[in-house]
Amino acid sequence: MMMTGGNFKEVILSTINPKRGKIWIVNLEPTKGAEIQKTRPVVVVGSDGLGKLPLRLIAPITGWKSEFESNIWHIKIEPNSMNHLNKISAVDVLQLRGIDIQRFVSRMGITSAQKMEEIATAISAVVEYV
Repeated sequence: MMMTGGNFKEVILSTINPKRGKIWIVNLEPTKGAEIQKTRPVVVVGSDGLGKLPLRLIAPITGWKSEFESNIWHIKIEPNSMNHLNKISAVDVLQLRGIDIQRFVSRMGITSAQKMEEIATAISAVVEYV
């Protein structure tokens, strides 16, 4: 299908539909201050049924460090055939943010239901939801 002008962008964006629990590569630039940077994997954590805007709530994924072990906001995630990560990583729920679907580059994998439960529990702890 050949599109011209702004219509091509609309067709491309209409095919991007990140769902909860999926891991995507996204471009988080530009950032400010201590915000997590670069093009990197993220896990979509927001509900699929919310919102009318082309925004998704995501938690970035970063390389695992031993000092993360005591942090309630870093959820360890091991690479496997489902998530397609290439190293032991951490989902950083302290860096939750809403991003436009234009930042999504490509779908990478999926997290397990158990890992999504751990992520949801960490989010609850970070916002002190009881």
